[in-house]
Amino acid sequence: MAETPELVHSRLSRWARDRGTALAIQSEAGDITFAELAQQVQAHAEGLYRSRAPATVLQDSGLPLLQRLTAFLGTISSGRCAAVSDPAWPEAVLTAVRANLPDPPCDSAAPTPLSPFYTGFTSGSTGLPKGFRRHHRSWTESFDLCLRTFGDAASTRILAPGRDSHSLFLFGMLLGLWTGAGVVVQEQFSASAALATLATGQTPCLVAVPSQLLLMLEWAAHRKLPPVRGVRLILISGARWTRSRTPDLQALFPQARIIEFYGASETSFIAWTETHPDLPDACVGRPFETVELDVRGATPDSLDGLIYVRSPMLFMDYVGAAHDHTAALRDGDWVCVRDLGHLDDQGRLWVAGRESRMLVTLAKKLFPEELEAVLEAHPAIARASVHGLPDGQRGVQIVAIIQWAAGNEQADLHALQSWCRSRLEAFKVPRQLWVHADWAFTASGKTDHPALSRTLPPHLQEAAPCLTPLR
Repeated sequence: MAETPELVHSRLSRWARDRGTALAIQSEAGDITFAELAQQVQAHAEGLYRSRAPATVLQDSGLPLLQRLTAFLGTISSGRCAAVSDPAWPEAVLTAVRANLPDPPCDSAAPTPLSPFYTGFTSGSTGLPKGFRRHHRSWTESFDLCLRTFGDAASTRILAPGRDSHSLFLFGMLLGLWTGAGVVVQEQFSASAALATLATGQTPCLVAVPSQLLLMLEWAAHRKLPPVRGVRLILISGARWTRSRTPDLQALFPQARIIEFYGASETSFIAWTETHPDLPDACVGRPFETVELDVRGATPDSLDGLIYVRSPMLFMDYVGAAHDHTAALRDGDWVCVRDLGHLDDQGRLWVAGRESRMLVTLAKKLFPEELEAVLEAHPAIARASVHGLPDGQRGVQIVAIIQWAAGNEQADLHALQSWCRSRLEAFKVPRQLWVHADWAFTASGKTDHPALSRTLPPHLQEAAPCLTPLR
């Protein structure tokens, strides 16, 4: 008898049968065992059958995370694709995303490994998040590769203290359910709560972004906490880890193997390395065993070219919003997320940066053009230029240079931030705004962003939030 192909949710019934009383998900909203989870997942799927829900179902971001995960599993168990919205989206963004999702009826055929199960979203330069679709095999392959690469510690209970709208944390949550070890989640990240959970020794694996780890280090130092010895594996992604802090992180978690991995929502795993303070920032390590890399467009004057990836873990396609200059490039079986880099003579991948002006803050992508358009829509602002400056906690601090519109009253910092916050996700709101009366233009009449960047004070990364004239 042929073995049934595995789907992302297909092991849940096995764990419900073999270890039904074991905790599957723990959160502030309550705990749920594998048997209870399987029962609730089935009930949710049956509800979708009865209501004749479409092939893609936008998940309710207003529910507690525990219920969102149950609904996600119920949706994919019914053979549908779960579109995961972000609780931080303003209502206008949520409405636009909902309107752009495909709405075909659900095919009654049983899902296969190549059926779409998940639509996630990444920021786009147009202001509307781009939806990307993944099929089951792309993530079951990722689960298996993670276990093969990082060993038994990857199959232990996981702390994934982030939102399910971030594909890194959703992956960590589903990995814990895939292995049967379970997962601990947080409705909202808390460094103190995360450390308290890790100190129990019941979550040997931690999935985190760099900003979370830095907050944990600060909290542990402030409270003079003892080393946390029960953590065996830390998986870091979402942004570049500050490797100078690796000794501090290793001292806090002395038994942990600390791994950085490089990837993207459209590609899953690409390369990985064990962190080390002496490792150059641009070096992201060796490719995973099932990943092929091809660097295209390098010249004798520049080692860096566009990084193309081929693997079993690539995304299917984009949905909803029109493609823009931030969308991944496809060439047959190859995908490029527009990162530039090169391979060294040891087979290690070095990533110089994104082709565009993209910024990463708090492990999330921000495109300056989007924030500039929002600022320039304010009646008091004529022009805006957005930049990112180094920040040890955020990765970069988002700042904007603005020019007042002639004849308009000047707004204060909080009013401008509120204007942005009502139109954008919170991490895109500039922490500082600087006023520049003499705007810089290129020969073609466009804003000269590099020239404006050079007018920013060198101490800016240490300054408090402000709205200040540039001189």
